[in-house]
Amino acid sequence: MVVGRKRSRRRYSSGDEALDAKIAELVEAAGVSNDSDLLTEMLASCFRVARDRSHRGEMKLVNAALKEFAYAFKVFRKYQGIRKVSIFGSSRSTPEDPDYGCARRFAATMMERGWMVITGAGPGIMEAGHQGAGAEHSFGANIRLPMEVEPNVVIEGDPKLINFKYFFTRKVTFLKESDAFVLFPGGFGTMDETFELLTLMQTGKSDLHPVVLLEAEGGRYWEDWRRFINEHLVRSGLISPEDLDLVHITDSLKSAVAEIEGFYRNYHSQRYVDGALVLRLHRLPNQPSLARISQEFADILRSGTLRAVEPSQEEVREGDFAELPRLALDFNQRSHGRLRRLIDALNEF
Repeated sequence: MVVGRKRSRRRYSSGDEALDAKIAELVEAAGVSNDSDLLTEMLASCFRVARDRSHRGEMKLVNAALKEFAYAFKVFRKYQGIRKVSIFGSSRSTPEDPDYGCARRFAATMMERGWMVITGAGPGIMEAGHQGAGAEHSFGANIRLPMEVEPNVVIEGDPKLINFKYFFTRKVTFLKESDAFVLFPGGFGTMDETFELLTLMQTGKSDLHPVVLLEAEGGRYWEDWRRFINEHLVRSGLISPEDLDLVHITDSLKSAVAEIEGFYRNYHSQRYVDGALVLRLHRLPNQPSLARISQEFADILRSGTLRAVEPSQEEVREGDFAELPRLALDFNQRSHGRLRRLIDALNEF
């Protein structure tokens, strides 16, 4: 997830000094030393909701969302450090559908390469993903719907199955826990997931990840989608041509796998530190190469050049991959398609 630049602000509280003192006592009694400031604010927010005459439906929403996030964090915490790919697609796809077979083979291939798979735990493409990876290497993010009550048989009863009431908590979980996204042909839900992913990356509300629009060989679904985007969005100036650099469209399983693995060939992760975008890498380019790349991507820099930096005190304190080499840049925070191309360039080293 994106870590934005810090902004100074006044202390957040419940608005009641006596209650704030009780909250502070409760936090101290809980023995929470790390991030006690955030726990204090969370509790203050809960009391604000209760005291601001929120009706019961609003209280239930906040309560359910907090519980769903807490449980999802707990489930995934055991698997930190393992790359995960989310697979989306139609719940109506059948085993005879070429896309179903493609999804199953893709998941099996990624599992063999050490990845785990996350799907929505339903039938169709979601079940195909679980079949390919196997329950041991799968997570299920199930949404409780009137017409899809039970998760698929592969993930049913597995401790890595998470049931969600709300789509928004489920979407945040997919985004937070995934290192790559692969989308197969689908209906409204798949389109929603596709456009939300692209919107979050286009606007910088999410870190960049590989997004692959994949279908069985010979399919036209995603090529027709691209034609619509070009004819009606790009041509009308509603998006920039570079925004399509955020996705890779293919009907080749081999190409899909190469796109995902290639994204992490050298690039590791990113975050903001004191307003600068920091890219963590496995290997730094030499100085002449770095100068060339800085010139090539000068259009996305507000000032300066790409420069090698040491990990910040904050990164060291948080254990945030301080051992990795990193580059910093004064990114304009607009040109995320071009930023993706910068990452591709760094992956050549």
